[in-house]
Amino acid sequence: MKPKASPSGSGGRFTRGEHVRVVPLYQPKPKVPIEGAREIREVEETRLASLTYRGGPLLTRVEVYTIFWGYTWKEPAGQELMKRINDFYHAILPSPLLTQMEEYNVAGQQIGHGVWVGSKAISTGAPKVSVTDTTVRTWLKKWTNGGTVRRWTKNALYFIYLDPGIVSVMGGARSCQSFCGYHNNAGKLYYAVMPYPSCTGCLGGMDPFDALTGTSSHELCEAITDPVPGTGWYDDNFGEIGDICAWRFKQVVGYTVQLEWSNKHQGCI
Repeated sequence: MKPKASPSGSGGRFTRGEHVRVVPLYQPKPKVPIEGAREIREVEETRLASLTYRGGPLLTRVEVYTIFWGYTWKEPAGQELMKRINDFYHAILPSPLLTQMEEYNVAGQQIGHGVWVGSKAISTGAPKVSVTDTTVRTWLKKWTNGGTVRRWTKNALYFIYLDPGIVSVMGGARSCQSFCGYHNNAGKLYYAVMPYPSCTGCLGGMDPFDALTGTSSHELCEAITDPVPGTGWYDDNFGEIGDICAWRFKQVVGYTVQLEWSNKHQGCI
């Protein structure tokens, strides 16, 4: 996805490189469709997409560790949501969604099913209003180095879920104004930041849990195929595997997940 002003016009701009990492805002279709023009345009545009491998690492057997950073996760409602999110990963990582990723195998890096390896609720240092990507990576390094969370492995992917109402900030861009989630890396430390969906642009007409699993699956597949953004499987015009198919969903093992781009099928599957 090329960098651009937020659809709302108020979210600022992404700095160079940040556009490859995010779940974009949902943009509803017109209430009165014009002879299917938008649908035809979307199909024609995505036919031009083609992910090419740039030589970087892939997460071949992804190990997902969930971090719930904030003050609400020890409350009953927060604990219930934590359980549902962890159950989602437990079910989705050995599912056909991950099997799809096998078409992006390269010599010496064969993608297979993943596994959920643990979870932690953390309130220390939790943001009260907003949190920058720089702050996230500072804390994640402390947690992994200090043993607060599971230590780093080459396939580790840390999903960091924020309290409702907390704004995630990347450069000049803010969640719910420019994006709904993102993945990034700090060296070989791979992570995704998932703000709670509390705006129309990040709910897309769904309930919050389905919106969370949808955007989480977007970042999961992108982190597997492009953990260091722009150095794995990437398209210079359309972005990463999830960007090409953003806000198009299906059900897998009972959960809402996003369609992902397939070079083999030349479409979103």
